[in-house]
Amino acid sequence: MLSKFKTPRRVVITGMGCVTPIGIGREAFWAGLQNGESGVRRIESFDVSNSSVKIAAQVRNFDWQAELGPKDRKHVPRTVPLVLAAAREALSDAGIAPANLSIEERQQIGVEIGTGGGGLPFVEDHYAIWYNGGSHSKASVYIIPAATHGTLSSEISMAFGLHGLSHVVSTGCTSSTDAISYAAQHIAVGRQEMMIAGGVDAPLAPGILAGFNLLTVLTTDWNDEPERASRPFTRNRSGMVLGEGSWIYVLEEFERATKRGADIYAEIIGYGSTCDAYHRVRLQEGGDEPARAMALAMEDGGVNPSDIDYVNLHGTSTLLNDRIETNALKIALNCDSHRIPMSATKSQIGHPQGASGAAGLGAALCAMRTGVIPPTINLDVPDPDCDLDYVPLEAREADVRVALCNCIGFGSKNSALVVRKV
Repeated sequence: MLSKFKTPRRVVITGMGCVTPIGIGREAFWAGLQNGESGVRRIESFDVSNSSVKIAAQVRNFDWQAELGPKDRKHVPRTVPLVLAAAREALSDAGIAPANLSIEERQQIGVEIGTGGGGLPFVEDHYAIWYNGGSHSKASVYIIPAATHGTLSSEISMAFGLHGLSHVVSTGCTSSTDAISYAAQHIAVGRQEMMIAGGVDAPLAPGILAGFNLLTVLTTDWNDEPERASRPFTRNRSGMVLGEGSWIYVLEEFERATKRGADIYAEIIGYGSTCDAYHRVRLQEGGDEPARAMALAMEDGGVNPSDIDYVNLHGTSTLLNDRIETNALKIALNCDSHRIPMSATKSQIGHPQGASGAAGLGAALCAMRTGVIPPTINLDVPDPDCDLDYVPLEAREADVRVALCNCIGFGSKNSALVVRKV
């Protein structure tokens, strides 16, 4: 099965693109992070007058039609233009022009995308057509493939003519962390030379909002002050805020990247993943398995807690998750846990579900490239149970050479990545 496998090849990130609630494009996203901006606003894409939750972190001023031909706009969910725009920027950033590639080069570029909800809002729209007496002519003939998670990566492959593997990973909130790791592994063992990898989610629709609200995990306390709503690790946090967005990266083998003079953001050196095997939604008290995922990632990367300069946190703003994640960090990092600066990107962009890990990686690359750690905004009322250095309220200058990115998901899943500046 791995007859050509000898020594793992080094894998680096050479391109980044994103479409986010605090900015469209890499530079805008980074500027929003450093300035402590919040992307949470009142929902405008559908009527929330009868909903107890009226806010979300939506991407604003995004020309989604520019990413699709007129004939395609009726047939794909919102995740498609989001991921295409981010992939286009990532390829351009990496200096890759797909139109100029030979067929052999196209065969060596794969796609690995993580998503939690895929095209579920698109499905919800079609249910409204079918069950509310609407004309079936308004429905897309491609509703089945468009609603199926697995075709999302194919949209990228088709758009850019890439003939390598084309896969989708859907493991809840850890989806994009897992997808990036699997993409790196394909390069490390020599199965692909380059990968387009990352995450996208757009879980904003009336039925989905109602379903999340039934779980009692969304905050209902900050509808009148949406920018203050997502507040990880604060004493008066009361639940998460749904978000959307796309964060996509170009991964390639180190020597190839060096030979072509690519600008390298970081090297992916470690990955760890575990399962609490405990509950569909709740985390198990103690945080042992999230801690073990982080420990496995550090062991895989050949680093110790003393080597970590920054941790990007899952930080959902729920009372349970933030407290357990804090404890998991203390277990995984031991005596270094209080030394290492950490921050929760969701305080600014809400919770983009399966794209969470890719978003966190983008924040870590921002810290590495700019020397500025993004803050955890809204952390104005400290919680004694959450007593680590979350870089509260304002960004902080720091030399970040090794970063740990943590993710925790529904179904008791835990995944972590370690990246290192080259």
